[in-house]
Amino acid sequence: MRNIYLVGFMGTGKTAVGRALAKKFKVELVDIDDLIVKKENRSINDIFSQSKEPYFRKLEQETLREITLGNGQVVACGGGIVINPDNIAIMKKSGTMIALTARPEIIYERVKRASHRPLLKVADPLEKIKELLALRKPYYEQAHVVIDTSALSVQEVMRHILDWVNSHD
Repeated sequence: MRNIYLVGFMGTGKTAVGRALAKKFKVELVDIDDLIVKKENRSINDIFSQSKEPYFRKLEQETLREITLGNGQVVACGGGIVINPDNIAIMKKSGTMIALTARPEIIYERVKRASHRPLLKVADPLEKIKELLALRKPYYEQAHVVIDTSALSVQEVMRHILDWVNSHD
């Protein structure tokens, strides 16, 4: 099995779907944000506030490159990993890139109580979600497959992914 990279905006189900896929394939879920937190020994919020977003994006790409040394992994990527076209190329070359999407209002409902979302620490988080989704949409659309998770369960999303992977092996 090639690596499966789950990309998409926060709150679209990357971690939940990733866990289910990893369990199905009997592998560990590799979460890029978790690896960065472990490597830096500080939270994503702290990285963003102390070292700023460009530093985080550099760490994100370094971590992605390290992950590609392995194969047969399910990888949950941070929501903004796609803004660097090099990252898209890396993922598509070393595996299957699957973008999970959802309507802005659904995303807001899923993430509004989370305090660990540095990009949503603004006066109008729903408007920020809409703005960021619009900016990232062309990047997410470069994935091998795009799945709208707005009205789907984790199991339904997983079934879509498995169908796609099985028909493209």
